[in-house]
Amino acid sequence: MATSMALDGVTHRTLEVNGIKIHVAEIGNGAAGTVLLLHGFLELWCSWHHQLRFLSERGYHCLAPDLRGYGDSAAPISPSSYSALHIVGDLVGLLDALSLPQVFVVGQGWGALLAWNLCMFRPERVRALVNMSVAFMPRNPSVKPLELFRRLYGDGYYLLRLQEHGVMEAEFAQMDTKFIFKKLLTTRDTGAISLSKEWWGPTDEDIPLPPWVSQDYVGHLAAKFDQTGFSGAMNFYRCLDLNWELTAPWTAAKVTVPTKFMAGESAMSYNYTGVQEYIHKGGLKGDVPGLAEVVVIAGGAHYIHLEKAEEVNEHIYDFLKKF
Repeated sequence: MATSMALDGVTHRTLEVNGIKIHVAEIGNGAAGTVLLLHGFLELWCSWHHQLRFLSERGYHCLAPDLRGYGDSAAPISPSSYSALHIVGDLVGLLDALSLPQVFVVGQGWGALLAWNLCMFRPERVRALVNMSVAFMPRNPSVKPLELFRRLYGDGYYLLRLQEHGVMEAEFAQMDTKFIFKKLLTTRDTGAISLSKEWWGPTDEDIPLPPWVSQDYVGHLAAKFDQTGFSGAMNFYRCLDLNWELTAPWTAAKVTVPTKFMAGESAMSYNYTGVQEYIHKGGLKGDVPGLAEVVVIAGGAHYIHLEKAEEVNEHIYDFLKKF
């Protein structure tokens, strides 16, 4: 059950939106507004447990859905059902079902990409944005994403290896699911060979958990993905070129909503070639004219909302309370 990682005050419901069922966790009275929290790759609603508690205590109504393909939300079979338009459609449908004309949005990882798209497609629905780990990526009209990744990192790059349905699912099936999550959450060794046999190393290794990751959290993720499988999560990546085609009308579009961006200093997505220059030397501000702040979290990696929860929570709150 999705509610096995019980958090005091959090309630759960499943709504019919955009033609599918979406599970959402909720907490808070909403006196200060509603915050929509969008989880990343191989996470779930409960990945926001620190933020749900912190923000609800400060008067916010918090919504943390399982994105389509995840947890207790529906998982359409076709990979093409996971495009940016489908996912943003789910989010708009969720807000409509709850009669919420406008919300704050907080995104992490792949959820940050979805948040950028939501703000680009439907800016009137977003009061302010706090995005983490993955910067805005403007559409390059001259090259498809997969071809660009192939040029940069070769055919062994994990995003390219993910493209054939069932292949990486079979690789994951050969490993204990708890091992998968312990490795993903704790590694600092990220790059082009991520998710390869070489990268995983000995799969019988007992990986110790740092203080910011609990056995309960890993157990909850593992149990849920044992139940659902990994195809839904991986299908997001199988729409990269499809998204490129579908978003042609938004070439050179800007993100105008008030925005704060945060990244861990050692996160792979912050250390890709050219990313730091783009973020800090005017590129991101040019594409996101609403950008008000950029914060680099010292000592943080990809999962800063877990690893540096107290610091991240204060950064989120300090920005949202301005609006």
